[in-house]
Amino acid sequence: MALLLIILFYALQVYSWILMARVIMSWVPMFVPQFTPRGVLLVVFEAVYTVTDPPLKVLQKFIPPVRIGNIALDVAFLVLFVLVMVAMQGVVMLLRLV
Repeated sequence: MALLLIILFYALQVYSWILMARVIMSWVPMFVPQFTPRGVLLVVFEAVYTVTDPPLKVLQKFIPPVRIGNIALDVAFLVLFVLVMVAMQGVVMLLRLV
């Protein structure tokens, strides 16, 4: 049981890193508009977006972006990140019980 919880914890931690990579990747086109990923970078972008898009799209159906002037803040991403962090803490608490 403890081994499964440890594996789950590390999987959630890797997923949180992938979410952080998505944040950075979403900023790149904003700062460098002519940027288009090619080669290995294209594969990395595709992998990150493929892993993070399904849960984000589900959350975006229920949580609309918050508009602040011309800027739209994607609250669904923040909710997903908080859910991953809460799940990690839950796994840690379960590990202490085992």
